[in-house]
Amino acid sequence: MRKTFDEQLMQLNREMITMGSLCEKVIAMAAKSLLEGDKELAAKVVHSDSEIDQKEREIEAMCLKLLLQQQPVARDLRIVSSALKMITDMERIGDQSADIAEIVTVADLTASDDTMHIGNMARAAIKMVTGAVDAFVSRDVRAAVEVIKYDDVVDDLFNKVKHELLESLHTSTEKAEYALDLLMIAKYFERIGDHATNIAEWVVFSITGRHDEEGAE
Repeated sequence: MRKTFDEQLMQLNREMITMGSLCEKVIAMAAKSLLEGDKELAAKVVHSDSEIDQKEREIEAMCLKLLLQQQPVARDLRIVSSALKMITDMERIGDQSADIAEIVTVADLTASDDTMHIGNMARAAIKMVTGAVDAFVSRDVRAAVEVIKYDDVVDDLFNKVKHELLESLHTSTEKAEYALDLLMIAKYFERIGDHATNIAEWVVFSITGRHDEEGAE
């Protein structure tokens, strides 16, 4: 019985890695479509988001099957229940990447220093998502806590973008719509960082039974 359960947990890990990779892919596509002004690529993000939605349903079914058929206790129960929480945040990451891409498809956003800063936000968000999923698979509390701390980097970048866009509005109101579109995109990336933080916090809980950053440290 234990061998079967361990094999199913390994399969769960593989599916979580797949879903994490899809999240990384969709964030990168959304960022690239913005930086290169590629509306066709932005349109493809919606398809990738649907893949994430499908993967969420598959993992949810797998977790519920494990809970009902195997009746895990203590540590194993935390792993499965945490995976259920994590996929909700991963699904939201897909949604927010699609929201970014939707703005790119309808707005006139030419590459500028503003979009380059947002590109840095995207890279930081991808790093956080990758780190959180890797921490779950490797059962690494320290790595999960590092992801939680790294959210400050994304927040700092968001504040920098916000400040610069507000400054540009003071000097020229002609670009008001442009600035608001970029500010919304930056906010979506900031939220993606928050979701990655949530994932990392659930990783800590799955290992320690404590759902707080201080307890992990």
